[in-house]
Formats: sequence, C-alpha cells, structure tokens
Amino acid sequence: MKVYKTNEIKNIAILGGSGTGKTTFAEAILFESGLIKRRGTIDAGNTVSDYYPVEKEYEYSVFSTLLSIEWKNKKMNFIDCPGSDDFVGGVISALNVTDMALMLVDASTGVEVGTINQFRYTEKLNAPVVFVINKLDHDKADYENTLTNLKEVYGNKVVPVQYPVTSGTGFDSVVDVLKRKMYKWAPDAKAPEVLEIPESEKERAEGYYQALLEAAAENDETLMEKYFDKGTLTEEEMRDGIQKGMIARDLFPVMCTSAEKNMCVHRVMNFLSVVAPSPDQMDAPINTDGEEVKPDSNAPASLFFFKTTVEPHIGEVSYFKVMSGKIKEGDDLANANRHSKERLGQIFSVAGQIRSKAEHLEAGDIGAAVKLKDVRTGNTLNEKGSEQKFDIIKYPEPRYRRAISAVNESNSEKMSEALTRMREEDPTWLVEVSKELKQTIVSGQGEFHLRTLKWRLENNDKIEIEFTEPKIPYRETITKLSRADYRHKKQSGGAGQFGEVHLFVEPYVEGEPVPPIYKFNGQEFKIQSRDVQTIELEWGGKLVFVNSIVGGAIDTRFLPAILKGITARMEQGPLTGSYARDVRVIVYDGKMHAVDSNEISFMLAGRNAFSTAFKNAGPKILEPIYDVEVSVPGEFMGDVMGDLQGRRAMIMGMESESGFEKLKARVPLKELSNYSTSLSSLTGGRGSFSMKYATYELVQSDIQDRLLKEYEASQNED
Repeated sequence: MKVYKTNEIKNIAILGGSGTGKTTFAEAILFESGLIKRRGTIDAGNTVSDYYPVEKEYEYSVFSTLLSIEWKNKKMNFIDCPGSDDFVGGVISALNVTDMALMLVDASTGVEVGTINQFRYTEKLNAPVVFVINKLDHDKADYENTLTNLKEVYGNKVVPVQYPVTSGTGFDSVVDVLKRKMYKWAPDAKAPEVLEIPESEKERAEGYYQALLEAAAENDETLMEKYFDKGTLTEEEMRDGIQKGMIARDLFPVMCTSAEKNMCVHRVMNFLSVVAPSPDQMDAPINTDGEEVKPDSNAPASLFFFKTTVEPHIGEVSYFKVMSGKIKEGDDLANANRHSKERLGQIFSVAGQIRSKAEHLEAGDIGAAVKLKDVRTGNTLNEKGSEQKFDIIKYPEPRYRRAISAVNESNSEKMSEALTRMREEDPTWLVEVSKELKQTIVSGQGEFHLRTLKWRLENNDKIEIEFTEPKIPYRETITKLSRADYRHKKQSGGAGQFGEVHLFVEPYVEGEPVPPIYKFNGQEFKIQSRDVQTIELEWGGKLVFVNSIVGGAIDTRFLPAILKGITARMEQGPLTGSYARDVRVIVYDGKMHAVDSNEISFMLAGRNAFSTAFKNAGPKILEPIYDVEVSVPGEFMGDVMGDLQGRRAMIMGMESESGFEKLKARVPLKELSNYSTSLSSLTGGRGSFSMKYATYELVQSDIQDRLLKEYEASQNED
C-alpha cells in the first residue's frame, strides 16, 4: 500500500445496533475495493471482520476490526465496531481515533436503543455522522417510516442524499438526489444501470433535492450567497457544503443500501471519499497537558495505542494512530507511560487478518505493529523531541459482576494471567482480587460480555472456570455515642506490658465539630481537642481520631499505636466482619507505666477499647447504593418501573430523550446482580442501562437480621 498524506486519509467508525448488518456491509466494502475476491458471510463464518473463534461461535461481533482500503486515491481506515452494548469498549476506542461515524440503521426496525446509545457517544466526541439505512430488501423494510423515525429523534438535520423507489422484497432502485440520477439493479447484476430519474419520481426527487440543497448552503456564507443569487449550486459546491455541515454536526446525510446484495455500497464509498473529513479538518486532540496536538507530519512523531489483540501464531498486535509526525520500520521511540524504550519492528496497514507492510505512515493514519516489547493499550510512544501523552479514551462503568474461579485450583495462576491479557484486549473488563471478599471479581458490561470471557478461557486457554454470585462489600458503622475503656496488662518476668485507654466513639458526620462536653450515663466528660486527625479509609468513608488527653495521662508517643490498633479493628467489623467506616474516636484518658508501657501495649488496649465501644454504639450494616439510569421505549416503562421497585429502588426522576423514556433510580448493588438479563427480557432487548456507585446507606432491619444469621452460620462452618 502506498504512503498517503494526512489530507488523503479518511478515518471512519462503522456503528449500529445489533443486527443492522455492519459486518456484511464491511465485507461489501472490502469486496468493492478489490481487497477480497469473494464476499464471506456470517453463517459461513468466513468474513474478514469477525474472524475470532468466539465471534464465529456466537455469530456476533465481539471486537472492533480495523479495515484499511485504498479508494479513489484515498486511504480509508474503517473500524467495524460491535453492535451489542456489552462490547461498547470497541465503539468508544474507535470513535476516539476516527473522524466520523457511519451509523447503520435496519430499515425493518428503525431507530433502536443501540442506535440511541452509540449516537450519544458521537455527541460526546462531536463526531460527524452519516446514516445508512440498510436491509432495504428485507420483507419488512419501510424506508419512509425509518426516515420519519430518524427525523423524530434527530430533527431536521437528518437529510436524505438517496431514497429507494420501493423498499421491501421489490427493492431494486435508488434515486440519488445529489447526482440527480437513478441507480437500478437487474437481477444478479454486479453493477447498477445509471438512468435518468423517471417522470413518476421527479416531484419526490425534487423535494428531497431542494432540502439537501438548502442544508448544504446553510453551512457556508459564500455558498448561501451563491444559492440566493443563482437558486442552485453545483454538485461540487453541494458536497463542500455537506462536508461543512457534517463537521459542525448540523447535517446528518442519509444513504441507502442492501449490504447483503451489495446494492449501493459502491456509491456510499464514493460519497465518503469526498465528504468524509480528513484528520486535519477536525479539531485537534488534546494531550494530558491540555495542549492541542495537530496532525502535522513535519512534527516529531507521536503514536497513541488504542487497541491490543492477541492472535494465533503472531502474538500481540498493537493498533495505533499517528497523532503527529511520521513513522517507519526501525524507529526508536520512548514510551511516555512506562518510561521505557521501544523499537518499531514491521508496521502494517490492516484489514482484519490481512496485513500489508507499510513503508511509512504519516500523521492522522492508523496502523498496527507486532511483538512490541512493553506497550499497553492507552500508551503513547514518542520520537526524540516529543513528550506527548494522551488519555483520551474514557470507558463506561461496569454493569455486571461475577466471582470467578478455576474449577481446578492448580489453574488459578494461569487463569489470572489469561484475565490480565484479555483485559488488554478489552479494557471494559475489570478484574479485582478482593482481599475483603476473598474472591476474584470480574466486572463487565453485561451477561453476554462475561459469557464471552468464559467461552474464551475454556476454549482458547483450556481453563475450566465457574462464575458464582459475588459477595456484597457491606460496611459497618455506628448510630449512637458509646464509651469504653480497656487495660492491657501482661507480666512474664522482666519488663511487662501495660497500657490503658479510655475513649468515646460516635458516628462521624461531615462538618460536625467535636462537642466540648459528652454526657454519658449521668456523667459529664469535658473534651479538649488537642489534635484531630481525619483518615480517608482506603475502603471508603472516614475515621476521625481526636486526641483529648490532658495532664500527660498517656504520652503522645503512644497515640500512633492506639490509632493503629483502632484502624486494624475497623478492618473487621463485629457484625459481619466487613470494613467499618464513618466513626469518630475521642481518646480522653488512660494510664501508663514508666517501665512496662510500650507501643504494642497501647495498640492492643486501643483495639480492644474500640471494639467494646463499637459493639455498644448501635452498630448497623451499610450497603452500596448505585445510581442507575435506564433507557427504554415508552411501552415498557410500567414493567421496568415495577421491576425496579421490586429491587428496593428509589425512583429519582423520569424524562424523555430521543424518543425513549429515561428513568433514574438509586438501587442497592445486591439487587442489580441479574438486572442486565432481566431488563433485556422485559424489553425484548430494546432497553439499556448504566450504573455508577453513589453511596452507602443503612440496610433495612429485616435484611440486617438475615445478614447477621448468615454470617453467624458461616463462622460456625469455619
């Protein structure tokens, strides 16, 4: 493949919900470009894009796939993205390194929740969008309804460039209002016949043409003046206006295809080759110092790695975008994230498993390298003279979690290594070895996401694993004031151990000062806050430690030991052994011995005094609460709300967005274990949700009683 300049490069993400035909469309693109001689099919498992064993097994895109082709003296880097929301990581990484999105919409189903979700990511990244209404030959295809649906959701920015004469099983003709021609396919014809628009379609075509003409003119003052002066624009001027409208996201052109029959794909590629923006026409990315980095081929080279795969017989394949400069085989670069040196071996332009050696790649281009020594997804490599670093990809919070373990314990280490490797390929998988829960927790975007992980471990790595319900990271706290004292005394010949600690514990409330007097069991205790330490606990919440010792009852050198004993005890609460949090401890008195007092004595005295006081301070269990946002078609709202309320949800609000209903709620993590599956079942796969940790709240008394009994039973078993 020849070397292309920045202004000759088009980077395009292929998006669309599940079942919209993206993989088939990608196959047609490769066929039209001449890169493949025969189109594969999903049923046959021989497509270029979905080539991993797990994708062939499920007939589902799991990974995004780079497809680089040459077309009309341009290099077009397509990234075919998964449609399922479970694999959204591929969509997000692709949108961060491409310059526009091609959004496929199924003509038989219209705008669905997958379309809404993926379009929302294009909004966040300000990416231009071209809609492609696909599957126009489907027996239930309805172009007009789909177009109306798009306009209802995205407004009058949606403007057709083409429309089918008829949709459904009789689909064989498309009117191109930009070209002002009709394309008609005879049965089994490889290319269409280009005809004049028939009389029966002229009025309809003229209406669409005027709408496109006005939309193109609106985005450029010079074009607007020409339009007002002449009443029309040339095709080239219209293309220029369309491109400017796309970049400003004021225009979303609509194209038509049947990817399965390879109808109109060629025309879509021609359209993209002239209207898709090149990297130098888009806003420059921002580095971690907040500076713009323009795609300048004359600047020092800087590469951002957005994707890693592990392929049989090859090993790691690392995909990158050239953010600035130019690179060639043998270049020595510095890893800005890992502070290591890296030499580029061979560099490639890639189309799935088809790799073409690249002489060099210029700013804005996308390529791949193999067997790099120390590069991870998200890293930046720089040429000498450049110190760029990029942190541009922000992945969503996980929504589905399971405890994972190897059936054969001897495979545990091998499983951990495989999970680490797989997370490199898909950063939306999170793996945590929880000391607290004594489980390895793997979190992802949904049940299918984790089922895919399980399939790969068992079939590719030959490690049989099992998923179990993860434990909930409960917390313990107190609800009232309590007092305790404890004397630690031990004598065993020679120097002994002695330490005595008197303390109060009470719930910690942000901003509430330490009172000057505590009243407890009819007594008054005056408090002098000589020193206050606020400790941010690594498991969340705070411990506030107040030194109120007067008269030297305990030497200040022993206070760190008392605090250490208290902190150690907070790691295992008395109710369920969970971490304790949000407690204020006031040490106000004690005793020491001139010879026998030491740090271990006061650590044990502090630990035991705190334990006694905590148990008498109305201890309660806290559970993690998550903010949940659910997006569903209106007809499912009642069922979804009822289901959430059955999960102890607190409904926070509702609103409409893009033709869907959005429901916000706060839900205990315990109740979200199988929510991904339930929502899909309730809505026929048309609902989606996101979840994010919000806070900890007290559990209901009946749930606390059950948790206490379960903990007691588990302790007896141990």
